[in-house]
Amino acid sequence: MKLLYITNGITGPGGLERVLSVKASLLADDFDYEVNILTLNEMDKESFYTFSTNVSLHSFPVFGNPVQYFSQYKNGIQKIVNQIQPDIILVCDDGLKGFFLPRLIRTTAKWIYERHVSKLIAARIGQGLIKSLLTRGKWFLMEKLGQDFSRFIVLTEGNINEWKSLTNLEVIPNPLSFYPTESSSLTQKTVICVGKISYQKGQDVLVKAWNLVWNKHPDWKLELYGTSNENFLNTEDLKRINVYHFPPEINILEKYLNSSIYVMSSRFEGFGMVLIEAMACGVPCISFDCNYGPSDIIENNEDGLLVEKGEIDALANHINQLIEREELRKTMGKKAKVNVRRFAPAVIVSQWDQLFKEITA
Repeated sequence: MKLLYITNGITGPGGLERVLSVKASLLADDFDYEVNILTLNEMDKESFYTFSTNVSLHSFPVFGNPVQYFSQYKNGIQKIVNQIQPDIILVCDDGLKGFFLPRLIRTTAKWIYERHVSKLIAARIGQGLIKSLLTRGKWFLMEKLGQDFSRFIVLTEGNINEWKSLTNLEVIPNPLSFYPTESSSLTQKTVICVGKISYQKGQDVLVKAWNLVWNKHPDWKLELYGTSNENFLNTEDLKRINVYHFPPEINILEKYLNSSIYVMSSRFEGFGMVLIEAMACGVPCISFDCNYGPSDIIENNEDGLLVEKGEIDALANHINQLIEREELRKTMGKKAKVNVRRFAPAVIVSQWDQLFKEITA
């Protein structure tokens, strides 16, 4: 069976790119699918993550004004579809343009849409009335166009609530990127947070909480990994309280294994890939209980801790709790390592295999 994934790109260090590398590679290597990935403007670029050599990569240029861009987008995809003749086309584009593809492209293939983010990504506080109305209009159009797909896949049960009018919804979570045999010793005085430094990920809130933690535990440090354009990181005050920022790390597994606590301070999420990665390394996680993902992943007070969203003092208190109680930290880390196995690649990709067979039967 031939699969064609359509996405904007695979050269970045984001969660979608990581997940696609795992999923596409396993489908090609272990499930005997002919897997193709189509991207935009990446003809001479290398992917950030490793894809199986059995996965075929395609790309074409799009540029110019909106009319030119749209024409090149449509014609470029149609050309690849004609060439590959896929049985299933999977759209992994969280923008609006991907929703139009079932109406634009001539094919007998079945269509699947993969939603990797929450609608909340477009609902930033203070965006203004006009921006808010445009956002709501976009959501309305997405729901109408979303009905054209055979399946509309979301990552968590909570995400279903965002698409109330759709009847083709199905939940398939992200697979683990890795599951090392070793685990963190949880003795390092290091707390880690991975992800683009942004409003969504809420590292500004985390730094405020960390200032309270540092006052009690000045021998511990907080490491942030991710791209950043945020001004709050450009200050010597962060180093004063043992906060260190690093660019995206390809070998993030090593960083998890050298950490004792993972903290996710997101205002909203689509899933929370970093949580299951940290848990796979035996690292207990503390996360705001935001929409959506953390409560689907963390079993509160068992393998990690959930904190009411935005509560800075509570976040600091939970971090202090795991710093001060080493045995609790280690107990939660062991449980996290076991509980996260439900996201093993073979388990998740088997769900995709079953879905593909259902819609093409």
